Amino acid sequence: MGKMVVSASVSVDGFIAADDDDPGPLFEWLISGDVPLDDGGVLKVSQASYDYTRPYWDEIAVTIAGRHVYDMTDGWDGTPPSGVDHVVVVTHRPRPEGWGWDTRAPFHFVDGIEAAMARAQQLAGDRTVEVAAGDVGGQMLAAGLVDEVRMDVAPVVFGSGKRYFGSVDAQHLLEDPDVLIQGNRVLHLRYRVRR
Repeated sequence: MGKMVVSASVSVDGFIAADDDDPGPLFEWLISGDVPLDDGGVLKVSQASYDYTRPYWDEIAVTIAGRHVYDMTDGWDGTPPSGVDHVVVVTHRPRPEGWGWDTRAPFHFVDGIEAAMARAQQLAGDRTVEVAAGDVGGQMLAAGLVDEVRMDVAPVVFGSGKRYFGSVDAQHLLEDPDVLIQGNRVLHLRYRVRR
């Protein structure tokens, strides 16, 4: 079974977007370098960010995200983000109808975080399952289902907005960071979750 990782770009004060879902300058690091991160040619990062991010993206087989993120991105136009094989969407509502992209796209709709974890692990096998930060990531951390937390910390203070761990209301201990890498407009951190 692969590891479960919560990951996202985040402000210094712990937000993944403003109250209106605008990520502002959080993704500036993804376009501020000279090294192409993917085949699209839009994402260009520093060499340090590439060396950290590209191998991680290559590990990911499945992303778990909430319905809000799915709807905001229009289901990524039918193509899972970062080249992952599958996306498991945590929702109480059915798959949207008539979005104009192939309904055979690799999106799986489940009700609840336990069902999401089970489906994702089934699809991922020994590869990594990435959990989008926010409410779903916070719920999975609170339920003890997360192995690792990755934060791409951008040099911005939001003051308010969507929290990295959503509405988690209890303390959870992480180990000391075992990776700390500085890129252009970002500090990459990786923490193992203390068991």
